[in-house]
Parts: sequence; C-alpha cells; structure tokens
Amino acid sequence: MTKEIALSKEFMKGVWDQNPVLKQALGLCPTLAVTVSAVNGIAMALATTFVLVFSSLIISLIRNLIPNQVRIASFIVIIATFVTIVDLVMKAQFPELSKSLGPYIPLIVVNCLILGRQEAFSSKNTPFRSLIDSLGMGTGFLIVLFVLGGIREILSARTLLGFQVLPDMYEPWLVMILPAGAFITLGFMLGFSNFYAMHKKEKTHKEIIDTYLSSKSQRLATHRAEVLAQEKAALEAKMKAKEKSDDKPTDNDNQQ
Repeated sequence: MTKEIALSKEFMKGVWDQNPVLKQALGLCPTLAVTVSAVNGIAMALATTFVLVFSSLIISLIRNLIPNQVRIASFIVIIATFVTIVDLVMKAQFPELSKSLGPYIPLIVVNCLILGRQEAFSSKNTPFRSLIDSLGMGTGFLIVLFVLGGIREILSARTLLGFQVLPDMYEPWLVMILPAGAFITLGFMLGFSNFYAMHKKEKTHKEIIDTYLSSKSQRLATHRAEVLAQEKAALEAKMKAKEKSDDKPTDNDNQQ
C-alpha cells in the first residue's frame, strides 16, 4: 500500500507539483509555437511523451554503462533515435499534421524537458521509477498543451477539435492565432496556477495550525483532568483519614 502511494505521488508530481510548463517553465518553445489548435497540442505532447518515456527507459537501463564524461552526448544520441522514429512515422501516416507542426518535431531532440529529466532523474533511478516519472511529466505536458491549444482554437476559430462550440455571431480573436495570443493565454494559465498553489499552501498552513492548536487543547484538557483526578483522590484520602481519626476512641472515653 505504501509503495502504491509512493508511485502515485511520483506520477502526480509531473502532472501538477512539478509540471514541466507551469512549474518549471520547460519546453516553452513548442508550447508557444504549435498550440494554435488543440489537435496540434495533443500531437506535439504525445510525440514528446513517446520520446521521453522510451529514452528514459533506455537511459535508466544502461545508466551504469555510460561514462560520466560523455553522458550528455549519449543522452542526445538516444533521444535523437526516438525522435527520428516519431518524425518518420508522422510523415508517413499523418503528413498534414507533420507539416503543421513543422520543424518542432525534430527539435524535440534538444527539448530541455526531455534532456533535463534524463540528467536529473532517469540516469539516477531504476527503470520502473523512470517510467512512472516520464509518464507523469508527459501527462502534465499533454494537459497544458491541450488546454492552451483548446483555448486558442475556441477563441480564434470558434471550434474545439474541429467541432464548432461557439455561435457564428461570435467574432473570432485573430490575436489568438499569433504568438502574442500564446503568450497571453499562457500568462493567464500561469497566473491561475500560482494563485491556486498559494491558496492551497495557505489552506495547508491553516490546517497545520488548527491541528496543532486542537492537539494542544486536547493535551491541556487531558492534563487538567489528570490534575483534577489527583486532587480528588487526595481530598478523598484526607476525608477517609479524618473519618478514621474521628471514629478512633479517645483516652477519656476509655476511662469512662
């Protein structure tokens, strides 16, 4: 049970606590460049997650075989192998989507999100933990790119995943197609993320203080009850001693 909780925390770390975009500001180049639609965001995130997961597994498996002096170069070669696979598959199976994403699929090779996880985590942990970590980071990256691309698509084209969600009377925001739209949307997302994190932190602090005060009150109440019980026992002992003293016959009574 404890192991399952630890693995769950490892996964959720990438989804929220250490989200690559909202918390660490990693991979911002593709995040801002390709998210003109939700489909583009999903495709970019899935491609990045594929590369991240498999490169993390390979690097974790051979981490003890890679000389420290050439570890970064070795990481890049492994990452580039999987990026090439993704690029070729997308060009063959999804040519329009590949064209829409442009050079940002090949640029996954130097994505600081992937290289950073290899250096910080995969090269120091077991394959299973590296798998959980990479899946969590990939999921967090996917959520951000989908939300960012979805907001921009809705406001600029009245659609989401190709389906119309706003009426024709709505005037599209052309700025959302431009890089400025990406910066504005991401700025609001970062603001909301930081606000929620601060609110959660304050709530946690309040809960800690309330728990401490409640525990202290209980300890004081317990101590007071113990003191009262001791005083009661002492008083009862005194009363019993006095009763015994009163019942004991005096010398005058004996003479009579």
